[in-house]
Amino acid sequence: MIVRRLDEVTTVDWGNGLSRRFLLESDGMGYSMTDTTVRAGTKSKLEYRRHLEACYCIKGTGEVVDSDGTSHPIEPGTFYALDQHDAHFLIAGEEEDLRLVCVFSPALRGGERHSLDSADFSQY
Repeated sequence: MIVRRLDEVTTVDWGNGLSRRFLLESDGMGYSMTDTTVRAGTKSKLEYRRHLEACYCIKGTGEVVDSDGTSHPIEPGTFYALDQHDAHFLIAGEEEDLRLVCVFSPALRGGERHSLDSADFSQY
C-alpha cells in the first residue's frame, strides 16, 4: 500500500503552476496521479506525446481549448481527457488558481517540466 501526504510528495514548478506528484513511474502502478495548480490568468500551450492525461477540476475556473479552437469551460466538477495526445491550451481564469487532479498514463518519471517559451506546443 502506498500512502502519501501532500507535504511528502515531489513538487515541480512546471512553468505556469505547480504539479504535486503523488504517484510516479518508480511506484510501479503504471500511471501517475498529480494535484496540479494552474496559476490564475495563465495560458499554457501543451501537448503530451508520451502520455495520455485525464483531469478533474476541484477548484477555480478556466478552459481547455483544442487545436481547432473549440473551447470547453472548466469549473469544479468538470472532467476532461486528452485521449488522443491532443495539443491544447489550458487557460486559468483571472480570479483564482485552477486546481486539477490529473492522471497520466504511462506514469511520469517525476522531474518533467514544460518549456512554455517555445512557439510550439510544450511537450514531454
